[in-house]
Amino acid sequence: MDGRITRDGVPFSSDDADCHVTFVWQGKNPPALSGDFVYWAGDPTNPQTAPLALEQIEPNVWATTLKFPRKAYVEYIFLKNGKRVNDPFNARKTPNGIGGINNYFYAPHAAMYSSPPTPFLKTARKTPRGRVTKHILAQDALVIGNARAVHLYQPPTQEPAALLIALDGQDYLRRAKLPTLLDNLLAQNKIPPLAVAMLESSRLEKGSARMSEYACNELTLIFLLKYIVPFAQEHLNLVDWKKHRGMYGIMGASIGGLMALFTALRAPEIFGKVISQAGAFELWDYSPSPFTLLTQAKTPPRVWLDVGQMDWLLEPNRRMYKALKRNGFDVKYREYYAYHNWPAWRDVLPGALTWAFAA
Repeated sequence: MDGRITRDGVPFSSDDADCHVTFVWQGKNPPALSGDFVYWAGDPTNPQTAPLALEQIEPNVWATTLKFPRKAYVEYIFLKNGKRVNDPFNARKTPNGIGGINNYFYAPHAAMYSSPPTPFLKTARKTPRGRVTKHILAQDALVIGNARAVHLYQPPTQEPAALLIALDGQDYLRRAKLPTLLDNLLAQNKIPPLAVAMLESSRLEKGSARMSEYACNELTLIFLLKYIVPFAQEHLNLVDWKKHRGMYGIMGASIGGLMALFTALRAPEIFGKVISQAGAFELWDYSPSPFTLLTQAKTPPRVWLDVGQMDWLLEPNRRMYKALKRNGFDVKYREYYAYHNWPAWRDVLPGALTWAFAA
């Protein structure tokens, strides 16, 4: 087989523009291949999103070769008899956020452009660390499932801090390692003290309702303003947003990024800073459109947008960036070589936090 085995255990060969990745399976019967590159086989009837077949290259050896940019970060999984199976030749694994484990790899030149993973994941022994506590908020009327978990991060400082609300808080806590990033950014004087309320999305017996809760949902907006912000003010050492208007921030990824921008547009006096990672700005035609709301913002918040160049939400994010600029927003936009996944968002997050909350 042509190519070389990288530290990820995946065979690569490269030309000037791309790298060619060969996925290999040994066994009597081959699995199918799914991953970022087929949008996780979300629609098997669509040839662009159906799982990929492996071809026999010698007895009991099956393979297929795909082409990726030389700077890419990619996640994937094998599917065998309808069940997820990890690649036995690739020891690199990452949680997929919904109970499964994906394999992943960085293409050979990714480190040259993206420095994966972010160096802010490494904490020096003497670095002061903040404290994370978990709480359950009961609210029958406003959240699906009647209660919601929230993780509060208090930075390692005595002075009052600004507040950042993180939607999909369980993923920013565990997958993006947000407290670790904040500890290290503060220790290096990249940001001022920043407290965080990491709000978990719904966790139901038969799945999540986050798509409903985050699609510009008015009840979620009320829950954030009337319950989460006061709860954070009660349990964290925060600056008073009424005296420092627009000092708080809100962030989210995918449809959480949509909800973050929607919230700030509706309450810019509280949330003057937005971090949206691969925001789902055009999943459906609905009203009110976030594009329409831009023209109604009396005090435009400061907005960070980032998205992978191979993400299916790339074009909506490019359009949102242009719309924000056109409407006079202070906006920072970044693209990188990745699909729609948490490690990519984690690695760009220090830059987003530093820009939004510069020391």
